[in-house]
Amino acid sequence: MTVATTKGNTVTDTDQLSIQLYTLRSMGEVDRVLDAVAEAGYRHVEAVGGHLEDAAGLRAKLDSRGLHTSSSHVSIAALREKPEAILEACRTLGFEDLFMPSVPPAERQSGADYWRSLGAELGALSERFEREGVRLGYHNHNWELTPKEGGRNALELLFEAAGSSPLRWQADLAWLIRGGADPADWMARYRDRLTSVHVKDLAPEGQNAEEDGWADVGSGVMDWPTLWRTARENGARWMVVEHDKPADPAASVRNSFRFISGMKG
Repeated sequence: MTVATTKGNTVTDTDQLSIQLYTLRSMGEVDRVLDAVAEAGYRHVEAVGGHLEDAAGLRAKLDSRGLHTSSSHVSIAALREKPEAILEACRTLGFEDLFMPSVPPAERQSGADYWRSLGAELGALSERFEREGVRLGYHNHNWELTPKEGGRNALELLFEAAGSSPLRWQADLAWLIRGGADPADWMARYRDRLTSVHVKDLAPEGQNAEEDGWADVGSGVMDWPTLWRTARENGARWMVVEHDKPADPAASVRNSFRFISGMKG
């Protein structure tokens, strides 16, 4: 992917742009979802954990549309219970970047010891997956930014406990902002772990309540030309579009692709 640093030039091409299929989950069957993705212009998708259960079937559907898998999300339960099956799904789909998207809702407000334990566990898993050619990482929301101990929040504790392991990070910049953090500062701080960025947008305050305050990329308040450059300069390999609750998923992914493919900076 090329990134222009001269103001007024196009910031991106779409070689490493992907779309998180969670965005289109309300459309139902995978065929409808993939048709919408291909028609919008995307060539890469980020799968969700359930897709890995029939990796061969998904691969056939992707191949028939000229689509490829950039990465996938997978639950901590699956990582614990069936790591070999997940690795085989990664090989079948031909991708190298895998991210744990969140912890179970009941555990999100856990204390410091929980997050340290999780960081150590994910660090060990990342070493195992790295040996098999797969980069394992963690994807943030806003709840990891709540202070837990000595002024440190859950995300800091998790990465600290992961130590020198190859645990990566998929930075969801909109969730960082919702948590009161500066995305640029965090990307610079953890640039050695940064592998992927979720590209989404926040609606102006008080708008898009039916979409939980999210917006199509380019129609919200986030400065995506600057954030895109910053992400790429700090090592992000994949830029993955997502909208957590679009009113019209097919239109949303089209709108975001249109903005990103012509984005100026």
